[in-house]
Amino acid sequence: MSEVYDLLIIGGGPAGLSSAIYGSRSKLKTLVLESKSKMGGQVADYHEMENYPGVVDTTAPELVESFEEHARKFGTEFAKGEVKELELDGFIKTVKTKKGEEYKAKSIVLATGAEPRKLGCEGEAEFKGKGVSYCATCDADFFHDLHVVVVGNGNSAIEEAIYLTKFAAKVTIIVIHEEGKMDAEKLFQERAYANDKIEFVWNSTLQEVKGEGIVETAVLKNVKTGEKTEMDCDGIFIFIGRVPSTDFLEDTDVELTEGGYIKADEDMKTTVPGVYAAGDVRDKVVRQVVTAAGDGATAAVMAQSYLEAEEHWRDNVLKTDKQVVVAFWNPTQDDSLNTLQDIEELGVEADETKKLVKIDTYRNRLITNRYNITKVPTVLIIESGEEVERVENPTEEELARILN
Repeated sequence: MSEVYDLLIIGGGPAGLSSAIYGSRSKLKTLVLESKSKMGGQVADYHEMENYPGVVDTTAPELVESFEEHARKFGTEFAKGEVKELELDGFIKTVKTKKGEEYKAKSIVLATGAEPRKLGCEGEAEFKGKGVSYCATCDADFFHDLHVVVVGNGNSAIEEAIYLTKFAAKVTIIVIHEEGKMDAEKLFQERAYANDKIEFVWNSTLQEVKGEGIVETAVLKNVKTGEKTEMDCDGIFIFIGRVPSTDFLEDTDVELTEGGYIKADEDMKTTVPGVYAAGDVRDKVVRQVVTAAGDGATAAVMAQSYLEAEEHWRDNVLKTDKQVVVAFWNPTQDDSLNTLQDIEELGVEADETKKLVKIDTYRNRLITNRYNITKVPTVLIIESGEEVERVENPTEEELARILN
């Protein structure tokens, strides 16, 4: 069997690298699997970085480099590969790449991100990070008293355009529909119409981006007449949606939204035990470097808790030859405390043929949910890894019966 990692992180952006730092620092054998030649995800394609808390003077590549260096300091391993398939059944999970490599891990963090949907027009890729942007919150501050163009007319486009007016002198929104028609909700439309800094160009798309080193001109095309016009501008913000990188999850039990984002709770847990999601690939509202890093840290901490609970259960319950008495309890409930006292008085811990395992239902939701424990106290008798008896709210007589 190949080497088994405690934590395998798919994606080397801020979420993945943050997860690696926390995982490796907790002594988990950690691997980051990144499909691109360099770490950083979307951030690696930008230069300026002014809104990461506590880091006043840095660039995006420098920040990502420090993330990676920090992870390596604690022993994180790195590998290059694009994931093709996941096998998530069982405790040991398998990750297969398009080149045929296989990696095995006990827990996985999915941090593959979400790419802004591209127009694909001429000059767009060339000027990305040099005036072409996909994030107003990230880059608006660079366009103080300048003219910027916004492409898109959905909720996010109009909301971002309004945000840009706090910085730019003028914002021109390019709308593919006829005058007065937008995809955004009426509330956003009304706010945009009422903003003196916003102007609209209707029935048009962005055809080309021009400039000498930085954005200087937006070439627009009228979708009705085919006429092309050039508009001087200092920046172009494109908001036509995002595409999460989740194609490799289609044949797994990881639940996705209609838009393809991963459904995960506030603990970053997905619908598959031991699999977590962090960063822009997760169904969330705010997508910033700082929130991605927070997601990654949470995912690693939860993965560590999962491994501790799972391995303790496997070693002390599923693999033992003894009869296991599992007491599910809550330390705040008198009935639970009384049941534990009754079990101790029956001498279970002194019996060499039995083993007592206590599960705090508040702290260990993994095992609690797996065995469908809905009431506490509950006592299970497990033999050879299989449940043979269950008693909810046991009386002293019932305990004496099942323990003797």
